[in-house]
Amino acid sequence: MRKLRTIEMHRLSVEQFKEAHKLPLIVVLDDVRSLYNVGSVFRCGDAFRVEGVYLCGITACPPNAEIHKTALGGEDSVDWRYFENTEDAVRELHDKGFFVWSVEQVEHSTKLQNIQSMLSQMSTDDAHAHEGYAIILGNEVKGVKQTVVDMSDGCLEIPQFGTKHSLNVSTTAGIVIWEFAKAFLTE
Repeated sequence: MRKLRTIEMHRLSVEQFKEAHKLPLIVVLDDVRSLYNVGSVFRCGDAFRVEGVYLCGITACPPNAEIHKTALGGEDSVDWRYFENTEDAVRELHDKGFFVWSVEQVEHSTKLQNIQSMLSQMSTDDAHAHEGYAIILGNEVKGVKQTVVDMSDGCLEIPQFGTKHSLNVSTTAGIVIWEFAKAFLTE
C-alpha cells in the first residue's frame, strides 16, 4: 500500500466546503478553556462537515494562533458564532427546531451506542422531526453547567470502563460527531 499524497485526496476548498451539504449538527462549547481543544473541535467539525460551532462564555474565538495550531484552517471553513452564555445558544437552537443533547454523565442518560437507533427513529417519526441536532460539550473540569443540562432535550454519555470518569473535550467531540456522521453522511 502507498500513502496518498494530499493532492490525491480531492479535499474541498473552503469555498466548496461552505456550499457543500452539511451534517445537521451544531457543536456547542460551554466554557471550554483550552484553545487547543477549541481548535481540535473545529478540525473535527471540518472533517465531518458539521453545520457549525457555537462558542460560549469563556470559550475563545478565532482568529487565534493557538486555536489555529490544532484547527489547521478548520476555523476558516466551519461556520461559528459566539454567545456570551450557553443558555442563550440553547434557546436559539430550540427556537430553530433543533434537538439539543448535553454530553454529560447524568441520571437516565442515553448511552452513545444507542444513538444510531434513536436518530433513525427520530428522522422517520414526523411528530418528532427536527431541523437538526446539537451537542453541548462542557468545561474541562466542571463539564456542562447544570442550568444547560436542565435546558437540554436529553443527555448523551460515552460509556467508560477504566479508572477515569471522563475523556478530553476534543476526544469526546470526535467520538460523538462520528456517531452522528455514521447516521447522516452518505458520501
